Amino acid sequence: MDYRLQSIEEPTGADRKAIAAPLLAYNLSKVPSLDIRPLVIALQDESGQTVGGLWGETALDWLHVDLLVVPASMRGNNVGSALLRRAEDIARERGCTGAWLDTFAFQARGFYEKQGYAVFGEIPDHPAGGARYFLSKRF
Repeated sequence: MDYRLQSIEEPTGADRKAIAAPLLAYNLSKVPSLDIRPLVIALQDESGQTVGGLWGETALDWLHVDLLVVPASMRGNNVGSALLRRAEDIARERGCTGAWLDTFAFQARGFYEKQGYAVFGEIPDHPAGGARYFLSKRF
């Protein structure tokens, strides 16, 4: 079989779909259902403008939190806790057994630990001099 490796500087959705399709087909042959569903909670200001929030998905009985953003002006008011709690509630309603996420040493590890998350993995020196942490919480 002939092939070539091509770096794509500006990949499209079609590129991702083509790369993911064989993996998706394989995964579906191993589990009854992936049931991948977005879970997005917008944090809006008084004018209705989205200024932060939580972006994730539920799949394979778990919630993955990809992004959780609270503007600096709203921090310290339990907004992040409320976002995470709401996402966890929705995940439970969907039948999830837990949640996982990652964060950098310069971000919010302590915040997540206060919410009941525990580190299950670490990439030291990512970025150089720091670390990236993977945390999970069982419901």
